[in-house]
Amino acid sequence: MGTWNVLEAIAVADCALEIHGADLDDLFATAARALADTMVDPATVLPDVHRTVSLEARELGLLLYDWLSELIFLKDSERLIFSDATVTVQPAPPTLTARLTGGHIDPHTVRRADAKAVTLHQFTLERRAAGWYARIVIDI
Repeated sequence: MGTWNVLEAIAVADCALEIHGADLDDLFATAARALADTMVDPATVLPDVHRTVSLEARELGLLLYDWLSELIFLKDSERLIFSDATVTVQPAPPTLTARLTGGHIDPHTVRRADAKAVTLHQFTLERRAAGWYARIVIDI
């Protein structure tokens, strides 16, 4: 299972995340968990909604960007937070299929930050010796 850290010194009015994954599937799933954790306390969301998402992009970095943007869109349009994702990523051509589990934001949901968009400021996705690494800045 991948890990993430909040990078305090990267952006003052935004939330910068550093994400590590053993492989692309793990990195994309960890990015979804990190985004959900940024927006709400996932323990306060009833996991009663399941959704399948499929995406494709011109390049792998844009696929990660589109993936997180889709999760923010679902939060804004349907008030859904998905803190659990099983993700399959194909690097060439860049495609993603994900099975999401989450729930609606309701009065019992502990809210943290209202993510508005993924930015390209210091956006990084790269393979490293220990797996995959991403740096993502979220406009909140």
